[in-house]
Amino acid sequence: MTATKKPSLKTYLKPGHVLIAPGVFEGISARIADRLGFQALYMTGYGAVASSLGLPDAGTATYTEMVSRVEMIARSTKTPLIADADTGYGGLLNVERTVKGYESAGASAIQLEDQEFPKKCGHTPGRRVIPTAEMVKKIRVARESRDSADFLIIARTDARTTLGLDEALRRGEAFAKAGADVIFIESPESVEEMRKITASFEQPCLANMVEGGRTPIMSRTELIEIGYRIAIFPAAGFLAAAAALDTIYRGLKEQGSTKSTNAPLYPFSDMNTLMGFEHVWDFDKRHAE
Repeated sequence: MTATKKPSLKTYLKPGHVLIAPGVFEGISARIADRLGFQALYMTGYGAVASSLGLPDAGTATYTEMVSRVEMIARSTKTPLIADADTGYGGLLNVERTVKGYESAGASAIQLEDQEFPKKCGHTPGRRVIPTAEMVKKIRVARESRDSADFLIIARTDARTTLGLDEALRRGEAFAKAGADVIFIESPESVEEMRKITASFEQPCLANMVEGGRTPIMSRTELIEIGYRIAIFPAAGFLAAAAALDTIYRGLKEQGSTKSTNAPLYPFSDMNTLMGFEHVWDFDKRHAE
């Protein structure tokens, strides 16, 4: 599929509305979510690393590996894509390359975080952050490096868990002054903290809804009432996929067949349509000798 011009995410970042973005991590999840009418998709670093490398999201993936995943997802979907870029994969020159590469690959927004390298998943222990001034420089470089102002810079801080909410808010304020389009305070641990976050910024705030994580899972109505403009659900897709795979594989191991399985299966004919086989068949007919 050829990449097409996608709506600007700024269109959806308005008071009284929350943009819901499901986590996608490879071609099948991206194509399924793309068909459902979401206003944005979120390329989850955890899911992308797990599905492509079979490794934990702990700074193991390189820029080259991740930007290729961005391009694959962006080209196979019509929905604007928010893409996780970890720490920018290095210093300021790396951030410049990462922003230019993600934008060129078709992403509509990039997420950069203030963790030390190698980073860790946001809802796991042991995260450490770089000095605020270093992250501010990364945000300024990111703004300078993008071609379009519609390509959003999402600035994330992981300071809450180890340094407390007040420090996280101070960092968020510095990120906003540096020109971040969206503020992402990772891992608030209560509704009260979430309210304090959204009340602290004029910029749109992003909520990270991780099932089993540190932050309470909120409904769409609750997220709007709290004041969030974006909510990502990065883990729901790969957690559901893992549960389904575990179920079907266990049954196959125990029974030696899927003949009597009760596990829900996506119809094979629908999968063919989803992946674009109808074009392949039509192409073969038109060019048959």
